[in-house]
Formats: sequence, structure tokens, C-alpha cells
Amino acid sequence: MDFKGKMFVFTAPSGAGKTTIVRHLLKTYDFLDFSISATTREKRDHEENGRDYYFMSPEEFRYRAENDEFVEWEEVYEDQFYGTLKSEVTRLWENKKHIAFDIDVRGATNIKKLYGDDCLAIFVKPPSIETLISRLERRRTESEESLKKRIARVKREMNYENSFDRILVNDLLEVTFKEAEFIVEGFLGITDE
Repeated sequence: MDFKGKMFVFTAPSGAGKTTIVRHLLKTYDFLDFSISATTREKRDHEENGRDYYFMSPEEFRYRAENDEFVEWEEVYEDQFYGTLKSEVTRLWENKKHIAFDIDVRGATNIKKLYGDDCLAIFVKPPSIETLISRLERRRTESEESLKKRIARVKREMNYENSFDRILVNDLLEVTFKEAEFIVEGFLGITDE
């Protein structure tokens, strides 16, 4: 494999807008492609296996983890695993693409450690914790108990913001998009000429 691209790891507490930002960047840049994570969580109605996630059973996930098939992985909640397959990184680099990740805080930290200067880790921060909780509540995608767990996790993850290369505050979406483009172009050394 001759091509070794750069990595853009977008991380944030749930509801901060990292997925929206990553989708915008993927539409904006042909040289960027999405790293599809593996997960054991239930598939939502609008999601598709192999496009949104690689959905697998906890047993398959554990088997793959034991066989060192992941760049990074973690058990977020009991029997709910998320991870990045090594084969996914290989697939994207074989297609000569730089990689955009949309992953949790711990996974982002692990990828940054592994790939160092070839990786830019960006923490997407909401304007306030209250705004973030409101966004999560408006989604209506989970039970009250699940929402409480997620909010507790969000509060813990906010403490990690200074562990990343850049902080991107997602307040006004159009401004955030432009700032994200500036970050990507700056890291790749793209200049307007």
C-alpha cells in the first residue's frame, strides 16, 4: 500500500453535532472518505449495515477483538461495543482517501496515540451543556433510562476537551462548517492560489 493518507478524528459528546460536521466535509471534499465503525448496538430504522455501521453481535465483536482486528475499540455500555476495524483503514487508504472519523472520546484518543502526526483530533464542543442536553432530548431516539446514561456520559466526556489538537465550538452551524473546512485544508496544506 503506497498511499498513506491523513486522519481527521472528530469526537464529541453525543448530540454536539460531530456527525453533521463530518457529513458536510464528506460532501465538500472528494479526497475525504468516512471510516465506518463496527458496533453491537441495535440498528436504528434509518441505518444501513456497511454504510452507517458494521453491525455485529457481541460474540462476533469479541472474537474480532481477540484476533487483533481493531485499530481501537471499547465497551461503551454493557455488551455495547464500538470500534474501528483495521480493514476499514486499509480499504480507505487503498482507495487513496484521507479518512474522517466520527467516534467517541476514548476511541479518538487511541487513534491519535497510534497514528500521531498523521492524525488530527478535533473535539466538537456544544455552546453549553444545557444546549447539548436539549439537543439529546429533542432527538427522541431513546428511552428515559438510556437518555440519563447518555447525559451522565456527556458530562464526563466534556472534561476531555483539552486532550485534543483542536476544539471546534458548534454554535452557528454554517460558521462551524467553514471552521471545519479551514481545519481540514490547513492540516493538508491546501492553499487558495
